[in-house]
Amino acid sequence: MALKFLGIWPNTPDDGSPTIWLDDTTGDLIIQSWKADDETIRQAQEVGSVPGHSTDVPDHETVIRLPANMIQFVPRPDSEVSHGGNSGT
Repeated sequence: MALKFLGIWPNTPDDGSPTIWLDDTTGDLIIQSWKADDETIRQAQEVGSVPGHSTDVPDHETVIRLPANMIQFVPRPDSEVSHGGNSGT
């Protein structure tokens, strides 16, 4: 696995800030962010996803809240990654 830094919460303090990396091998996004609160998780469970799919969050998964200003760092097909904020470049 080779991670590539994509971005960090703009104007971040020294620790505990949302950060996004790309796994160059798999294309997976690795995201550090805030855990969703219980109300957000409850609402997500109410909305669900596909019919018949459990809304329980397995022990090996979690629900995070990705701040809107971090979406700029998410790669999109047929476009380059935007590097605003503290992208390290």
